[in-house]
Amino acid sequence: MSDKPLNGHRVLVLVTNYGVEQDELLVPVRRLREDGADVTVAAVSSDPVQTLVGDRDPGETMEPTTTLDAVDPGGHQLLVIPGGTINADNLRLESKALETIKAFADSGRPIAAICHGPWALVEADVLSGKTLTSYISVRTDVRNAGAKSWVDESVVSDDANGYTLVTSRDPKDLDDFVGAINKALVGS
Repeated sequence: MSDKPLNGHRVLVLVTNYGVEQDELLVPVRRLREDGADVTVAAVSSDPVQTLVGDRDPGETMEPTTTLDAVDPGGHQLLVIPGGTINADNLRLESKALETIKAFADSGRPIAAICHGPWALVEADVLSGKTLTSYISVRTDVRNAGAKSWVDESVVSDDANGYTLVTSRDPKDLDDFVGAINKALVGS
């Protein structure tokens, strides 16, 4: 067990209970755990998280580890925000999720968001001066939130303004996304 690269690292994943893009939740959680990370999935409620495939077809369900209200974000080294249009749109309305995002950015801990996940970062007002990517329809929102620039790349890691932000465009970028998360986590 001690030979796994992420042993001793704690990761927090924020989601709503419906509408998370299946692979954007399940793939990072599975791979981070395989690499030894302790991954906590915090959802709005303790009900199962119903994922979707392509924002419409039901995917797998996942039991959350805890709820947004009960989680202690201070005990985690990196934050992951999966996409899914419905998930991301609803997550940015959750005050506890926004408080958690701000706490990570303010403390200098890394944040990773994929696809529509950066919508929550827009709402939390933590994108000033950052270069990032996302699903293309989020591009204007990111720019309007004060990001330095939006780029069309599979993964972007930006260390500006005191914290590392890792972003990717969509599920096709998951290999690069998870690799960049691992790099950000080991460096934290």
